[in-house]
Amino acid sequence: MEKESHLLLLISWIVTTIFSSSAVYGQDRPDLLVLGMAHFNNPGRDSINIEIDDILSARRQSEVLALIDELAEFKPTHIAVEVLSQSQDDLNERYARYREGEYELTRNESDQIGFRLAAKLGHHQIYAVDWNDNPPGDIDADYDWHSYGLANGFEATIDRITDPEAAKEYYVELGSQTVSAWLKQLNNPDALAAAHKVYFDIAMIGRGEELLGANWVGTWYARNLKIFSRLVKMSESPSDRVLVIYGQGHAYLLRQFAQESEEFNIVNVDSVLKD
Repeated sequence: MEKESHLLLLISWIVTTIFSSSAVYGQDRPDLLVLGMAHFNNPGRDSINIEIDDILSARRQSEVLALIDELAEFKPTHIAVEVLSQSQDDLNERYARYREGEYELTRNESDQIGFRLAAKLGHHQIYAVDWNDNPPGDIDADYDWHSYGLANGFEATIDRITDPEAAKEYYVELGSQTVSAWLKQLNNPDALAAAHKVYFDIAMIGRGEELLGANWVGTWYARNLKIFSRLVKMSESPSDRVLVIYGQGHAYLLRQFAQESEEFNIVNVDSVLKD
């Protein structure tokens, strides 16, 4: 009788373990699709910038509309964009005007993709989730790795970081391909990993206690953690499907945080874009 009791306890423990494990590692969490971008409006704010031909041309507009149709198949319940969170009211106002036919879309991908897709799906808003304030300390003295590197013998490292030829491993040009095909290439896992590796080169710029590169990369991680925190808090149900439209450099970390935190199921871009 005692043996049977022990056996029943063992079976109960096994069943509980299986179901507990299933709850942690199963599909009971929101889906996350991170669409890494090279910015449509050519803002020129990155170490390496790709010049994109006019996204408002007839050909590119046709391709953007085709992209919207493909993304709509993902059926996102929330669409998040690279807009400062404190600008949410302004974003709401512009989106409302767009839905009323009173706003002309800019070249920015938040407009071209975010507004169009949200309107197509009947969303009442899109979400501003960015953070890009100044970190603690003195910006020039503590974080300006570029100036420090040029003045302290890191020219070769900076040349490698800012070399457009080296960047072709992860930052392909739009060229003659369609916008959808181009975005698939930008979001290939190997391309995302190569783009992320550059931040380790930056982190090596510094000596002794003057580790400006590491300081700056720390703020980069902090920025992406704050973005990710907003994505988690934005999700309301395990059945949610979140689309994030952001600069390609953010995609690796946002996906990494999603995987390691187990807050989301990661959806790959090439499973959604078929072009």
